[in-house]
Amino acid sequence: MIEIERKFLVTSKAYQTQAYSQAEIVQGFLSTHPERTVRVRLTGDTGFITVKGKTDPDGTTRFEWEREISAKEAKSLLEICKEGVIRKIRYRVKNGRHVVEVDEFQDHNKDLVIAEIELKRADESFIRPAWLGEEVTGDPRYYNSQLSKNPYASWKK
Repeated sequence: MIEIERKFLVTSKAYQTQAYSQAEIVQGFLSTHPERTVRVRLTGDTGFITVKGKTDPDGTTRFEWEREISAKEAKSLLEICKEGVIRKIRYRVKNGRHVVEVDEFQDHNKDLVIAEIELKRADESFIRPAWLGEEVTGDPRYYNSQLSKNPYASWKK
């Protein structure tokens, strides 16, 4: 129930040809408090509800609890989520013994592409694909809960 992950900006679309799957995701938040976020996600015909705790100081590790729910339940919960539902396309890319999940954000977060890699330990090494750019692990602007409130399109360029 501990999630350890690192996040990176993406510098090219090369991941698209390397992906073994892609899926549309719709997600909203019942709570975006930094101490605890509660997320509702719909991916195809499957829903999820997820509770995440506060991130540790380096931004890599936090408590995560997730349960599958029906698509009907997810759709009902999405209707009562806070404003700022996020839509994205997720690509999954095999990368050595890891999987890199690349999210292409839509709507008000369009043009933002973030890659995440889950690890067993915060200091675990991994193969770094050429298309991984700047690391943004621990930068709260890139948390989905924050993107729902302060979308990428509103950032000063």
